[in-house]
Amino acid sequence: MTDLRMEPVAGEAMLEQWRHVHNAIVPPDALSLDEVRARAARYRLENAYVGDVLVGCSTVRPPEGEEAVETVIARVLPEYRRRGYGTALYDRGLAHARVLGAREVETCVLAVNEDGLRFAVARGFVETDRYVVDGRTDLWVDLRLAAADRPAAGRA
Repeated sequence: MTDLRMEPVAGEAMLEQWRHVHNAIVPPDALSLDEVRARAARYRLENAYVGDVLVGCSTVRPPEGEEAVETVIARVLPEYRRRGYGTALYDRGLAHARVLGAREVETCVLAVNEDGLRFAVARGFVETDRYVVDGRTDLWVDLRLAAADRPAAGRA
């Protein structure tokens, strides 16, 4: 794991790499390059590499609403899972959430992604909602970090 490198997405090549991982993990929500550019303007996007090999990506959405809910999503390509890369991406995203003042942390997972659901639950997330986006058929799961695992800024 010592050779894992995480970098904020900058430039067209990195945007395309982030897009590749996102679309491989959540094909029902495949994004165009223009959609990824728009996300990069609103969210913190990072890519993860082992040497020069792309292994994953992450998204951190800034806090929203009175509850200051932040979304942290870590994605690792299937062939690189169970090596600690997802944990490193998640830990880095959670640390960034704390810096931004998140009081609550959520994530969302495509329901058929059993690895992703197990990963989230193992880190203290609990399911809050299951839904199908209008006009689509794929089931999504929203999860929120349990109280004991929330960022320190959110504890009273």
